[in-house]
Amino acid sequence: MTRKTVLNDSHRSLGAKMVDFGGWDMPLNYGSQIEEHHQVRRDAGMFDVSHMTVVDLHGARVRPFLRQLLANSVDKLKKPGKALYSCMLDPRGGVIDDLIVYFLADDHFRLVVNAATRAKDLAWIGEQAAGFGVDVVERPELAMIAVQGPNARDRVVALLREDDRERAAKLSRFAATQVQSASGAGLFVARTGYTGEDGFEIVLAEADAVGFWNALLQAGVKPAGLGARDTLRLEAGLALYGQDMDEDVSPYEAALGWTVTLDEGRAFIGREALERQQAEGAARQLIAVVMDERGVLRHGQRVLGASGEGEILSGTFSPTLGKAIAFARIPAGDPGEVRVDIRGREVPLRVVKFPFVRDGQAQPGVLA
Repeated sequence: MTRKTVLNDSHRSLGAKMVDFGGWDMPLNYGSQIEEHHQVRRDAGMFDVSHMTVVDLHGARVRPFLRQLLANSVDKLKKPGKALYSCMLDPRGGVIDDLIVYFLADDHFRLVVNAATRAKDLAWIGEQAAGFGVDVVERPELAMIAVQGPNARDRVVALLREDDRERAAKLSRFAATQVQSASGAGLFVARTGYTGEDGFEIVLAEADAVGFWNALLQAGVKPAGLGARDTLRLEAGLALYGQDMDEDVSPYEAALGWTVTLDEGRAFIGREALERQQAEGAARQLIAVVMDERGVLRHGQRVLGASGEGEILSGTFSPTLGKAIAFARIPAGDPGEVRVDIRGREVPLRVVKFPFVRDGQAQPGVLA
């Protein structure tokens, strides 16, 4: 049965086109997907991300547990409120999921994991937590709204209780704090996001979500759907689980080696496999490509290069650049001249560094 977030009626009242997304009835767009994309890049937009899974971990040994569970090191989180992006791996080094972990107290951490992987994530986390005496508590009564864009933080801060505004305004990147809205709603405000723009991801009680969504609307923050969220995150060089990585892909093969911490004495799940791969070299690599000819790059298209044959992973038309962009996975080695097979025609691609877009502007070398 398709699940609905608490904001479902709000989306429909705004004229959203609704689609099934991982078993959830979610807004694809509210009109023009491209206008929603530009709204986030130029001003402020908001997304209902209440389908994401919030998991609270409690226990005296929660930090040792996370040291084993995650490829990145929670030892980097020294102050309550700080956050970390990491992959959660299986023993083969494959990515079970990517997630954000928040350090809230010595005996309390919070995870936010992907919606489509909820069941397997909860089963895996629960299985691994058993030996540490850690309580794994899913929080389905919470909603989440992401407010993103160059003016996003100012719009949110203006809706907070006056005593909380300065603290939220000064929040550093990848950090979170608990505040109240002017109407008294409790808000867990994190300076994180999935668009490449600044902003907040806000966790709050479902009972308060509609009221806060409406307050954001009245403050001039426009809603955006899954379509714009996908073009924004790909322009920003951010991977999508299930398309750019999965259990058959290691962080090194997904250009996520920067999320792996091989710190001394920490035996995290998948470490041995990653150390072998690091020593021997990964067999595959993720590259970013731009197509200067007209057309769209789509998942599954065949990619040809000097190092061998691969495929397009995430691909889309970039509204900011006016060109098709994509991630592709090909064999390791110098890719040389790269081409994509589009209905039997080989079209040249340019290999570029990602992100494609930063601070609303094309990165050097992305535009020919």
